[in-house]
Amino acid sequence: MELTQAMARTFARAALGHVGQEYPNKLDHVMGSDADARTPRDLHPAFFGSFDWHSCVHSWWTLLTLLRLYPDMPEARDIEALADKTFTVENLSAELAYLERPESRGFERPYGWGWMLYLHHEAARHADHPWADRMEPLARAFAMRFGGYLPVLTYPITVGTHGNTAFALVLAREWAEPRDRKLVEAIDEWSIRCYGDKSNYSGWEPGGDEFLSPVLVASLLMSRVMGGPEFSVWFESLIMDNGWLDRECHPVTVTDRTDGKIAHLDGLNLSRGWCLRAIQRARSNGAGADLLERRAVEHLEAALPHVTGDYMGEHWLASFALLALLTPEKPR
Repeated sequence: MELTQAMARTFARAALGHVGQEYPNKLDHVMGSDADARTPRDLHPAFFGSFDWHSCVHSWWTLLTLLRLYPDMPEARDIEALADKTFTVENLSAELAYLERPESRGFERPYGWGWMLYLHHEAARHADHPWADRMEPLARAFAMRFGGYLPVLTYPITVGTHGNTAFALVLAREWAEPRDRKLVEAIDEWSIRCYGDKSNYSGWEPGGDEFLSPVLVASLLMSRVMGGPEFSVWFESLIMDNGWLDRECHPVTVTDRTDGKIAHLDGLNLSRGWCLRAIQRARSNGAGADLLERRAVEHLEAALPHVTGDYMGEHWLASFALLALLTPEKPR
């Protein structure tokens, strides 16, 4: 299960088709007065497409990642041209101004925050373009928000949807590692406090509109925070010893891909595949490796044929497919 150029081109064409598509659109917009009744493009000149702000941000991550991996594919020039048009100082300054509104304190928290940092992290790999430099003030503003949010977040948010804390911190921590040691330390301290004593998972998942597994995405975060041996012991006591992975972690059924909430379940299959692969690479203990990889493959096989086809999934699923496909199986 690896990313191929044919797959990359399919993902790229889909994302190119919707990052600039303004409608339909679901705003995360708190209004302070009548003057705030504005269109998505007016509010968010850089990220007005892809149905909602966060999906537009991570679809741009998809496009820039594919551009880096396949710079000679036919779609590469279209990605570059659209990025040059989109990531202007004017557009990104408007995004920052929106974020600084008093009404925007909770804007896209924490899912969009993490994805914006991850997009900036990818843009920085394109040193021959000015995109990362222009995004940096916006990325730094979101990083500061994480720094202020974690000290007051007493309990982790463990839903399988956008509010999930662990998922956002996985992305934010990768951005912070080469840029912001204080944020890395804050994430690690918070994660150990909130997840370090967890064991014997018995949560009820999947939920009917989830695209994340609460236990697996928390495990992925802890695999980044802990060392290999320590993480292996923690993970064994969390879900391996009690049989949850063997008994309950199976691909989920998607009954209606035209329903945006039910279509989330394709994302659950993809994100589980990603988490399972990444967790296995992080473990120092090889026990259960075959089961982890088998479950990862089963989830990816269930979802990859459905990344494109209906807009309710197509406007975001490629990002999660890419996360999974860029995490290879652990060498044996």
